[in-house]
Amino acid sequence: MTTVADTFAEFLATLADTLDQGSEERARRLHLSRHHLDRVVSAAGGEPPERMRRRLLLERAAYVLVTTDRPVLDVAIEAGFGSHEAFTRAFTRAYGTAPSRWRHAPTRTQIRAASQVHFHPPGSLRLPTARKVTAMDLLTRMIEHHLWLTSEMLDRATRLSDEQLDAPIEVPIGTIDDDMTIRSVLARLVGQLAQWNAAVEQRRYDWDQERGKSLSTLRRELADEGPTFLTQVRTTIEEGRLDDTFVDATCEPPRVFSYGGMVAHVLTFAAVRRLVVLGAFETLGITDLDAGDPMEWVAQPAS
Repeated sequence: MTTVADTFAEFLATLADTLDQGSEERARRLHLSRHHLDRVVSAAGGEPPERMRRRLLLERAAYVLVTTDRPVLDVAIEAGFGSHEAFTRAFTRAYGTAPSRWRHAPTRTQIRAASQVHFHPPGSLRLPTARKVTAMDLLTRMIEHHLWLTSEMLDRATRLSDEQLDAPIEVPIGTIDDDMTIRSVLARLVGQLAQWNAAVEQRRYDWDQERGKSLSTLRRELADEGPTFLTQVRTTIEEGRLDDTFVDATCEPPRVFSYGGMVAHVLTFAAVRRLVVLGAFETLGITDLDAGDPMEWVAQPAS
């Protein structure tokens, strides 16, 4: 039996494909009368279907205004308005200022709506999430992304010769490691995890052992140290201990750090080192990892 929720979901899927078309096309595709579709969408989404469509077109128009230099009239016509004046009135009601002024001082593009359905660039709809993302979700997903990307970089590095792996990397910023090569930075990415695992467990860490390791050794160590680091961070967050401190015995002399500070340190310096390796990869023709941006990755549901 088809429920209201089922019909609303089908409507949203159809709306994403027919945002620039009239209501008759959506009703036809859903095999419903316009009257019945209006009732179902209003009940499930808190606004009639055409009002939702006009709001989404305004959100799309706001996105176009802020990301292009297209004339306001062109944006207005694309959004389904017959005149500059009609578009300006509707836009001002929704965003509090005229489109030409908003473009130079934009706020968020989304307009408040009970359904939480919004335009999502470049051309789809963002639906309400089934669950809220917590600070723990975000932090652990960032660490998971770091572990995944490090593994992928180690995989790409197997395509290179020893000469390429050990060639000096020249970067136009202050270095965070001495005598950087692809091999040494990859070793530091893995070693950083091992170092902090040792620090939390108050063990000594042999810094010299990072030198000259093979890629197979680094992959094996990442498989051990990565999950250990992720587990300790998850446990620390769950127990509310990010502000707790520990003695880092890997330093000379030993120093005291907080768990939260340690996680922030790892993610910050790992990001720099990843970019160093990815930049070196690019000069050697390996470009399929782009810049390793976690933005899209962390937005995906955890596996």
